[in-house]
Amino acid sequence: MTDTAAANGVPPAWEVSAPHPPGAPAPPSGEDVLAAAARAREGGDTSRWPDKLGVRERLDVLLDPGSFVEDGVLASTTRPGMPADGVVTGVGTVEGRPVAVIAHDFGVKAGSWGERTCEKQIRILERADRDLLPVFYLVDSAGGRLTEQMGFFPGLRGASKIFHLQVALSGRVPQICCLHGPSAAGGAYMPAFTDWVGMVDGAASMYLASPRVAEKVTGERTTAEEMGGARMHAEVSGCGDAVFDEDWQAIAAARLLFSYLPAHFEAPPPDAAPREPEATGWEGLVPEDPTVGYDVTAVIDRLVDGGSFFEIKPDWAPEIVVGFARLKGRVVGLVANQPRVRSGAIHVDSADKAARFISLCDAFNVPLLFLQDVPGFMVGVAVERQGIIRHGAKMITAMSSAEVPKFTVVLRKAYAAGFYAMCAPGFEPRATLALPSAFIGAMGPEASVNAVYAGKIAEIADPDEREAFVAARVEEHRAEINLLRMGDELVVDAVVPGEDLRGELVTRLRHADGWTRTRGRRHHPVSPV
Repeated sequence: MTDTAAANGVPPAWEVSAPHPPGAPAPPSGEDVLAAAARAREGGDTSRWPDKLGVRERLDVLLDPGSFVEDGVLASTTRPGMPADGVVTGVGTVEGRPVAVIAHDFGVKAGSWGERTCEKQIRILERADRDLLPVFYLVDSAGGRLTEQMGFFPGLRGASKIFHLQVALSGRVPQICCLHGPSAAGGAYMPAFTDWVGMVDGAASMYLASPRVAEKVTGERTTAEEMGGARMHAEVSGCGDAVFDEDWQAIAAARLLFSYLPAHFEAPPPDAAPREPEATGWEGLVPEDPTVGYDVTAVIDRLVDGGSFFEIKPDWAPEIVVGFARLKGRVVGLVANQPRVRSGAIHVDSADKAARFISLCDAFNVPLLFLQDVPGFMVGVAVERQGIIRHGAKMITAMSSAEVPKFTVVLRKAYAAGFYAMCAPGFEPRATLALPSAFIGAMGPEASVNAVYAGKIAEIADPDEREAFVAARVEEHRAEINLLRMGDELVVDAVVPGEDLRGELVTRLRHADGWTRTRGRRHHPVSPV
């Protein structure tokens, strides 16, 4: 513009704005935009569910106060009744550690997924992958919106991309899920790809098809609770890790679990202040009779820091016990046979349970402690048809592949392939320890004698003579395969009284501080059971 034009009162070009068309809606002012964001943060209408925490109340329980920075709050605010498009995403801290969060708003179209819902979840997962952020999922979703099928289902940035990113994050960062409501259809895989799922009793459910759809397809009539409720998944399918009565309890457990895990696969687990065990005294704790059951958690209580045992999947396959604990403040993963349930024999589900947990520990640098009191793998027609060999191989593969420091303690008996699966010396534990009354063998002495001398035993007609013959052979077997010989043959590294076992393990764990890995970008995925 020329100086002459300016002198004639014509404003500069950069001060000229386009005229507002008559009758057209005025663009939103800054105040309008801020008001829309404030309304979005209020979330959907949850008045129909007075017993449930709202999505932002859940975030308040999970995250440190004032730490949450939200992304995409204005998504779908131009559409009535769609605040934040039904999902809250962003980054906050848990006990000062940064985490990414995906939280479904069940007050917005039942937390269902549309195009923007998927895009917001994809973006936060991409950031978690880039920045190595642990991810917390607060899931409460009816699945995809069929009215927006092109937005959530077939495309490059739909639900499949979410699952792709979850798998990419597996074994790189912890992924922890609290399931507060439904997780339906394809969306049921969101919890399945995480490392831990805490479910709220009476509210949470997971299923690939609703009872109504299942009835249409198969004619089967059932309920949501029977098909995919919290108790079913925690006790039968194994898809759930724990059941809670209230929303806040599930979230509190998720926070506690996170305290045992590093922020990512390249970091060590966080230490804590050491505490003394909550129980003492070993007299009579482990019965000498190998057929008598007892609770292995009583042994755990005498080994680990008081109150530190965090059990995983306590209600599923209870013949094996797995979970995190601390030894003098250091995190360890425990795998223990449970003699009071099915004699502690390893079944199909317990093999899967152990394999999954071992894989999780190895992914996140948690040393493993195996407490053996195992009669072996379960035998019989039923378990063979269920694939006990395949499932047992999965457990042994996970244990054998784990590079974290491993320690084995034989509490009482270690028989057959169960001895192998629970980290026998051939699988390179840092040490194999045993209580003074422990016994290791291909099978129990009585079973071994009956197998070797079956013909001879059958020939003895007199019952007393037969019993005396068997008893003598059993004693011969015990004399040949004894703990002293196991030490002499370097099968057992040390025989330790129960009262000294905690101190021995603490020292050996400290001596393993210098361990390193041989692998690259990540250790391996934490594969679903």
